[in-house]
This record gives sequence, C-alpha cells and structure tokens, in this order.
Amino acid sequence: MSEDDTPANWEADTPPVDAEVEALQAEVQALKEQVLRYAADAENTKRRAEREANDARAYAITKFARDLLGVADNFDRALAAAPADADGPARNFVVGVEMTSKALQTAFENNGLKKVDPAKGEKFDPHLHQAMMEQPADDVPPGTVIQTLQPGYELLGRLVRPAMVVVSPKASAGAAAPRPEGGYGEGPGDAGGAVDTRA
Repeated sequence: MSEDDTPANWEADTPPVDAEVEALQAEVQALKEQVLRYAADAENTKRRAEREANDARAYAITKFARDLLGVADNFDRALAAAPADADGPARNFVVGVEMTSKALQTAFENNGLKKVDPAKGEKFDPHLHQAMMEQPADDVPPGTVIQTLQPGYELLGRLVRPAMVVVSPKASAGAAAPRPEGGYGEGPGDAGGAVDTRA
C-alpha cells in the first residue's frame, strides 16, 4: 500500500460530507417547493375549469331565454288588450291565451328564469330596474316605482333584462336634477342607466 492511498490523503481530496448533505437538502427543499407550486397551479386550473363549465351549463339558455322574452311580452299585451266581458268563442280564446302565458311562465321558472315585476311603491333598484322616466306622485315615497312598463327577468340571479319602470323623483316635485352622468341609477354602467324625463 503506497503512501498516496492512506486514509488521511483520501479524506483531504474529498469535499466535506456536511457541505454536500446541506447542498442536497437545499436542492430537495427547492424541488419540493416547485412541486407544491405546480400542484397548486394544477388545482386552481381544475377549479377554474369546473366553475366555467358549471356557469356554461347554468347560463347556456340565456340567449334562448332572451329570445323568448318577446313572446312572453306579446302574451302580456294580448291579455291586457283582451275585453274583460268577452263571452262565447272570444272568451275561450282569451282563456287559451291565459293558459299558454301561464305555461310559458312555468317553463321559465322551472329553468331558473324569474320575472322581475316591481309593485307600485317598491324601492327603485338600479341593479334590477331601468328608469324610463320620472313622474311626480303623491301616493308613493320618493325614489320608488310608480308603474312597470315592461317586466324584467333574471336567470339564476344574473340579470337577463331589467324591468322598465316609471319612478317618483328623489327630490321634491320639480326640483329633481339629473345626475352628472345623466342617469338615475348608481352609475353609467348600471341597469338603471339614463332617465328620460320627458313624460
């Protein structure tokens, strides 16, 4: 055995074990953190995809529902124009229109489409209502609905169409000033949008 092969010389040529272990531990820790980040990103992507798929399923009928709202409006107009004292075949026709309108509303409700039809005196909500005009009224509080011109609809809590309403002015009669944005609601992007003060 030569002098170069002695254990003392061999240990002098090799790096300290502690430094190598620390370097490996640091590398393992860095790899663990990287794996955890990738796993978190994958989980977030999976949740986002599930949420988007659920929304797509829930709101898939939005365009179809919006197209059918005109049909529901026509039924309402037909019933409003129908004579109250109709008899014979005319009465049967009116009853048929009423039944068809109710069946359509039932189909809407079964699919999560809810009618927004504010009653007189209900507080104006710019997220659900669109103010078409202001009109002074003594029988309702300021800032409330006087009349619904066209009902609105929401699908599973998401507004499809705002209800078009006439509202009483928030200020005293004749002193109501338009907002700087020109709207009655909270802002230009709200459903309550602009108010047509021409009566």
